[in-house]
Amino acid sequence: MSLSYRDATLDDLPAIVAIYNSTVPSRQVTADLEPVSVESRLGWFHAHGPQKRPLWVVEDAQQPGRVIAWLSFSDFYGRPAYQRTAEVSIYLDESARGRGLGKQLLAASLAAAPALGIDSVLGFIFGHNEASLRLFRAFGFDTWGSLPRVAVLDGVERDLVILGKRLDAVAAAANAA
Repeated sequence: MSLSYRDATLDDLPAIVAIYNSTVPSRQVTADLEPVSVESRLGWFHAHGPQKRPLWVVEDAQQPGRVIAWLSFSDFYGRPAYQRTAEVSIYLDESARGRGLGKQLLAASLAAAPALGIDSVLGFIFGHNEASLRLFRAFGFDTWGSLPRVAVLDGVERDLVILGKRLDAVAAAANAA
């Protein structure tokens, strides 16, 4: 599967929210306990932009216009001194899972990060989400923090693991080219 993504538009927001909401029942990916609305995600959507904190969507090659995945770069902690650090989130439609799309999106995000002024990339992942932990670790992310039992999902306390990767080597190679 070759990766083709584009910057999201407001017209994509219902599909983005639908993919996000499809992960809520699994209790693997998000700390939301109930589906969110498109209206509730408008502020989040507008916090993204192609120059600094992109929000990408992937369309189904067989059904153009049908969004099957999205990736966002989000501010970390919202203070100016942290502008060179971003959180990456990847969400896949159920039909797109298990086909290597997450790997392709994570690779694309790491390649794009230096041009966006990002030196450190973070992933906030539940400790029981072994598939996502494996994915990020396969790309050289290390555990930078662990918040034990900070989330309660269906009565079960869950850990949040913060994985991080410095892109100094990537940025140096890009600057040298």
